Formats: sequence, C-alpha cells, structure tokens
Amino acid sequence: MSIQRQLTNERMSQIVAHGGTVYLAGQVGDDLSAGIEQQTRETLANIERLLDLAGTDKSKLLSVTIYLKDIDADFAGMNAVWDAWLPKGVAPARATVEAKLCEPQILVELSVVAALP
Repeated sequence: MSIQRQLTNERMSQIVAHGGTVYLAGQVGDDLSAGIEQQTRETLANIERLLDLAGTDKSKLLSVTIYLKDIDADFAGMNAVWDAWLPKGVAPARATVEAKLCEPQILVELSVVAALP
C-alpha cells in the first residue's frame, strides 16, 4: 500500500493518506489575536479545506485530539463552536487536553484522523 503526502515540507506533511485513512497535521486558526470561538472556527475551516483536498470530509472523522492552552477558560467556548460544526450522528472518538502550544497566542490546536470514502 502506498503512502500519499500532500503539502509537504522538510519538517512535516499537512496531509498523509495510507490504507483508506487520512491523517492531518495539527491545525490552528489564522488570526491568533482572536478569542477561542474565532480560533476554533478558523481551525475547523482549515480542517475542512484539508479534508476536501484529501478527498474526504468531516462526516468521515474517526478520531480528534484537541489541545487547549487553558482548558478551564476555553473548553466551553471551543465546544460551542465544535457542536455547531459537527454533523449530527457522526461524532468521532475524541480527547481534549490542556497543553503548552508552540506559540503563546494559540488557544486551540486540533489533530484529526479521517476515513477516505
């Protein structure tokens, strides 16, 4: 089985597909000065764009890991956006953790695994 990589540089690939499964690199929002809701919306839009490029969509999510800078302050706001974004009946396996992220302005980062149709 071959491995397909897209949007690759010397450090990482944004998309890796293998054996009917797509793995996305951790995604963050574009406007790091925004609050948790806007950063979450932008992050989810980036995920949708990459899933589309890989040939799948959010209804095929298998697993999501959510990293929050401050889980106490941001869990509810992130979940409000997540709940509105995710189609009913297709909730993936999910873990949410508090983490020190690579830039202090990043409030949320998501890493996803999805099935190919």
